[in-house]
Amino acid sequence: MLSSIIKKGLLSNNPLTRIPRYASTSGQQTVLVVLYEGSMLILYCLIILKRSSVFSKGGDAGKRNKNILGCVENALGLPKWIKENNLENRLKLVVTSDKQGENSVVEKTLPEASVVISQPFWPCYLDNKRIDKAKNLKLAITAGVGSDHVNLEAACKRGITVAEVSGSNVVSVAEHVVMQMLALVRNFIPAYKQVINGEWDIAQIADKARDLENKHIGTVAAGRIGLRVLQRLKPFNVHLHYYDKFRLDKSIEKDLNVKYHSNVESLVKECDIVTINCPLHPETEHMFNKKMISLMKKGSYLVNTARGKIIDRDALVDAIKSNHLEGYAGDVWYPQPASKDHPWRSMPRHAMTPHYSGTTLDAQARYAAGVKEILENWLNGRPQREEYLIVDKGRVVSNAYTEGDATKGHSGNK
Repeated sequence: MLSSIIKKGLLSNNPLTRIPRYASTSGQQTVLVVLYEGSMLILYCLIILKRSSVFSKGGDAGKRNKNILGCVENALGLPKWIKENNLENRLKLVVTSDKQGENSVVEKTLPEASVVISQPFWPCYLDNKRIDKAKNLKLAITAGVGSDHVNLEAACKRGITVAEVSGSNVVSVAEHVVMQMLALVRNFIPAYKQVINGEWDIAQIADKARDLENKHIGTVAAGRIGLRVLQRLKPFNVHLHYYDKFRLDKSIEKDLNVKYHSNVESLVKECDIVTINCPLHPETEHMFNKKMISLMKKGSYLVNTARGKIIDRDALVDAIKSNHLEGYAGDVWYPQPASKDHPWRSMPRHAMTPHYSGTTLDAQARYAAGVKEILENWLNGRPQREEYLIVDKGRVVSNAYTEGDATKGHSGNK
């Protein structure tokens, strides 16, 4: 029966894109997709596509490499997916990177949008004001992991479903964490700069170069990413620590030889390196403030690939400049993209990157497939995967988040 339906063109043979021609959601739905932009093609996307997403520009790379799915040019592969499934009359796709200001494409499109798709790397902040404006909004999808750009409290009140592609980038981020730890501890950035600048001063580099072995390393949260960080660090013969609201199974603790801490304060006092792997919500906002950072060991390192707002911006700068912290690394900023004068750019002894840890080509393929799956289920009135849901039926259903608003001040600097 299924094969005959496929032959008739009613279903795609791809299990991730099997959508009946006549889905249960009636009428044409507007989907706003916000992505990073890929130079000169944004108008093409807005004119040709008919659905609503906010992505960043991909530039020449986005034009050259169709596997860079998370940009305006390639739009998560949604245009092709819509065409293959005969959904042109069901979905109006608006793809843009223009997300700031009253005259932005996002602001103009929100009133008619049924779905907003955004990325952690180029977030479309859905604060209370925007949710009030989006009268038809039913579904907010994060193409990736991390839905802190959505006011979850307002989403609950409005009955808006918030979903993300949980697990799509956990390996990518965990690898990035270990890479940045090594960059800090081995003093890689100054060494690399010497090569670029035609210099050769080994003593200057070795002055702050250390081994990872025997260091005490702790993760704040041991969920999908934090656990994988611990697993990747085990072969380095280090002393592992973790804090989490939910304790790991005894068998995992034994296998990793990892020490559990019942609070963050206890963990940071013991560790030479601390990595933050928890989501941003009201309880974790500015968790690493002046007081928390002061509890860290003098000369320790901090790595943050979770969310920039978990750390007090100025408290971190002060800790680096005063030499209380030896170094800082991460790829998350607040707000994003970071302003050119953001103090983390110019502070000493950092190994910061733009927010790309979770958007490798492999991760993009996974979260693009996940977005299509979420849309497919929504169109057909089918339930979503439990692990994808953050807000459902008026309440926060993910253990990783608390109901509240972490979007406040997204236009500010801290």
